[in-house]
Formats: sequence, structure tokens, C-alpha cells
Amino acid sequence: MVACVRCVLPMPPYFTAFSAFFRPFSKAFRRPWHPLGLLLVLALWLTTLGNVPLWRSFWALTDSHGLRTGLGLLAMGVIVFAATTVLLSLLVWPRWRKPVGVVLLMVAAANSYFMTAYGVVIDPTMMANTVQTDVREVRDLLSGSMLMVLLLGVVLPGVWWWRQPVQQWPAMRLLGRQLGLALLALVLMMVVIWASFQDLASTMRNHKSLRYMVNPFNTVYASGRLLVGQTTQARMSLQPIGEDAAMVSSGAAGAPPLIVLVVGETVRAANFGLAGYARDTTPELRQLQTSGELTYFSNVRSCGTNTQVSVPCMFSHLGREAQAKNDIPYENLLDVLQRAGMQVLWLDNQSGCKGVCDRLPNFGNVASTLNLKDPTLCPDGECFDEIMLRVLPERLTELEKSRPAGKAPVGTVVVLHQMGNHGPAYYKRTPADMKQYLPECRTNVLQDCPAQDIVNAYDNAVRYTDHFLGQTVRWLKTQKRPTAMLYVSDHGESLGEKGLYLHGMPYMMAPQEQTHVPMALWLSKSLKMQSGWEANCWQKQATDALTHDHYFHSVLSLAQVKTRWQQPELDMFSACKAKPALRG
Repeated sequence: MVACVRCVLPMPPYFTAFSAFFRPFSKAFRRPWHPLGLLLVLALWLTTLGNVPLWRSFWALTDSHGLRTGLGLLAMGVIVFAATTVLLSLLVWPRWRKPVGVVLLMVAAANSYFMTAYGVVIDPTMMANTVQTDVREVRDLLSGSMLMVLLLGVVLPGVWWWRQPVQQWPAMRLLGRQLGLALLALVLMMVVIWASFQDLASTMRNHKSLRYMVNPFNTVYASGRLLVGQTTQARMSLQPIGEDAAMVSSGAAGAPPLIVLVVGETVRAANFGLAGYARDTTPELRQLQTSGELTYFSNVRSCGTNTQVSVPCMFSHLGREAQAKNDIPYENLLDVLQRAGMQVLWLDNQSGCKGVCDRLPNFGNVASTLNLKDPTLCPDGECFDEIMLRVLPERLTELEKSRPAGKAPVGTVVVLHQMGNHGPAYYKRTPADMKQYLPECRTNVLQDCPAQDIVNAYDNAVRYTDHFLGQTVRWLKTQKRPTAMLYVSDHGESLGEKGLYLHGMPYMMAPQEQTHVPMALWLSKSLKMQSGWEANCWQKQATDALTHDHYFHSVLSLAQVKTRWQQPELDMFSACKAKPALRG
């Protein structure tokens, strides 16, 4: 009956076009693909639509888009296509052809979205961040535009790819043809590289970020580096440090000190009020500075441009350059403090301690706010940083009870790991009653917001960090023992400068917005007396060039711990010290 109706009634043109569009998706209208032909289609897709950010960046390198620029772009395109063909010839085989193709489409689409939206590149540290991320971070990155990119770049081509019939070839015959294709593509790539070497070498040397923008090689390289590094460390035994660590004293008696180390998140010095920013984003810290209680260190550089690198590096004795090259697992600052007899507590309002706190005892010494329920401080399942101060007294009580009977306390170190200014959803980091600067960007798609609205949301979060630090100092003043607070951010942030957002650029090419970080120190009067330091002697170093490399060695001084692993030249308190005497 339906067939007769179609014979009698002519089909409208739009129906014919509609049917033609969906014809490739119907098995009835498809012929089996040659295996190499389908492989080349995937290579062409990945080279062109899968690398849009690369081609946009390459095109934007010069204002004069003449013949030479066009030829350079063409040469780069041929090289990427040939290299992709080689990669697919080695990866895409009949048994896992379909899932591998979909995974590559997903990698290319996701990478392209983040590179376009935030100006990031895909390198080993970015891959480590991806592996270490948690539910809260993933939720903050989801957006309508991201889902649209995944629909157009993964779902539609993925369905097409999955449904294509492919000719069945004998295994050895396909192996020979596919390896032959890889060889031809490799020869083509080498010929084009040789013909355009001078221009391309100069471009890649002067614009190193392009190396990390080629999909899917950036992910393959980064994943390989990460896997090799983790495998190497897993095979090696943990190397102890600070086995000679001991508490020291200048001779002044007193109660054991309590030191709070606040590890900030994504706060850059450029927007920190004490650093000379036009807005007073740090009014509570400024009041402490004016009264002479707090010192701000204005010239501090981070160890990395993301938490995964910076936090382990801060607590390591190696320093940035040695840490970047190191594959040997070492103990860290917290191990040394414990070995000296101090109790150590880690409270986390972030995505974990990145391995730094892994060897703290399990009786509450490591606590996350992820599952805390507080209608005021934890709305929508995410907690503001003040929640850590709410639970801190209880955790300290538990810590004290866990101390072996008869063992005298020698001091306590508490690490508070902030959520801080973690982006891109900066607006979520500040309670509604503390939003000073409006209007603010209230989406995680930063490029959709006016530049000033992004800055407003970010500055509100900085101001909340200032409030959190002020609250921390106020709490420390109520403690009946010597106390101190040392704050430093793990890395900075880009807010649209040069088209960059967020952080994570390779250190060698990172802008100063991602590496110049704030650091502040507050000491109680009793700790100043107990340490035997000259009054405010550390202020002499307030403008010196410091880095996260100084953190390990300076915290040991602050905690009054002595070990041969400490380097005086990296101790920002070295000029303050009186001659110490070993305790006990």
C-alpha cells in the first residue's frame, strides 16, 4: 500500500534531500568500505575539524596572510595528515577499529574545546590534572557549548563511524597493506618536512605552544609520559629524608607551637590588594599588616602552573628544576616534621593533597570536606573554605587523643588546602553576602562574559580568601600557645590576557599571571619570643626574589626543626636565627 502511494504521489524535493542526508546512516544504501579508505577518512577528519585550534593559532601567527603563509599552512597540514595516517595505521585494526575511532574523536573534540575556550594546551601536567580531577571540578567545566561540541564532534561522526561496513580482508594481507600505507605516509611527511624545514623549524621554535596543540598526538605523548613516570616511581622504593630531624630551641621555654600552613588555590599576585592592586581585595590582611603583625612577600614565583605540580613541589626538598627531572619518590616536608616529633593534620577543601599527605596516619589526620553537610557553608554540595575552621578544633582534639601516652607534645602543624579561586566557576567561591564587586560572571564559559565581569567574580573570591585568612588569624589568637600562619598560593591564573584563561601552561611559556603568587606570614608574640628571632627580621626578605623552592626549608625554620637536608640559602628566615640548641 505504501509503495503504491509513493508511485502515485510524487515526493517533494525537500523529502528527497532529507533522505539523501540520512542515506549513509542506513545499512541498505551502504557499500562496504575498503579498510584503508575508512582509515584515511578518519585521518582527514582528525587533521582538519579535529585540529581547528591548531590551524587558528597557526594562521594568527602573522598579520600578512600571503602566499608564503598559505604554503606554510598547507605544508603543516600535510605533515599532520601524514603523521596521523601513520598513527592510525598502527592503532586501528579490525577487532578494535570502532572503539578506537570513537575514542580518538572524543579526545580531539574535548581537547579542541578546552584549547579554544580557555587557551590551554595539552601537556603531561595537564594530563595529570585530568587524571586527578574530582566530581566538583568536572561539574564546574560542563556547559551547553561543551555539550554541543561533543555532539557535533563525537556523537554524530561517532555514529557514522560505528555503522560503516568494512570489507573483510585476510589478516596478513591487511597487515602488509596497512604497514605499507604507514611507510608511504612517513615518506611523504619527511619529504614535506625537508622541503619546508626552515620556515617550520623557526615557527615551532618560536611558538612552542603549537607542539602541544596537535590532536591527538598531544594526548598520546602526555599520556605516555605520565604512564612512564608513574610506572617508574611505582617500581622504586620510597627514599627517606630528614632521618636526623629534631626539634630545636633558642632556650626560651614555652608551650609547643601550633603552625597553620594555608595552601592557597589559583590566587595570582596581580589581583592581591597587598601587592598594590587598584582594588583593596585584602582589607583584613592589610589591617594586620598596618598593625605590624603580618608580612607580605611581594616577589614570589610558583613551582608550577597547576596544583598537580606545585603542591608536591612546595613540600619537596628538591626545588622546581630538580623536581621536574626527578623520577625517584622521596619523602616530603610532612614526613620530616613527623619524624621530628610534630603532629601533622591535613584538611582539604580541594581535590586532594596530590600524594603529599599519603603517609599521615589514618586516625583523622587527613580530612576532606567533600561529604560535609552544612546549610550555610556547604550549599549545593560544595563547601566554602571557612568550613575547615569550623571542623578544625574537633580534628585537633582527635589528634591530641591519638598521641601515645607519656609522649610529650612538641608541636602541631596544620595544613589547610583551600578551594580558593578555583575556576572557571569563580562565582561559586564566594558567599552571596560577601560579593563586593558586581556584576560578576556567573557561568563557567568565561569567553561568554564581559572581561570586567570575569575580574569581578575573581576579585570577590580573592576578597573571600582574605576573609578566610583573617578568620584563621583571629582563631589562632585565641589559642593558649605560640601560633603562626603562613599563606602562599599554589599558582596563579589567566583571566583573558592574550586570549588565555585558567592556568596550566607549560612553565617555560607561562605568563607571569600564572606564576607570580602572593605569600603572607603572621606570627604570634609568644612564637616570636620562643623562636628568639630579632623583631620583624624576616621583613628584610619581604621584597627579595623568592620561589616555592624556599617553602620546604623556611617551614622547617618556622617549626623549629633542624636537619641536614635544610639549605640555609633557601631559608627565608635564616637571617633571623639565634644559635639553636637541641631540645631534650
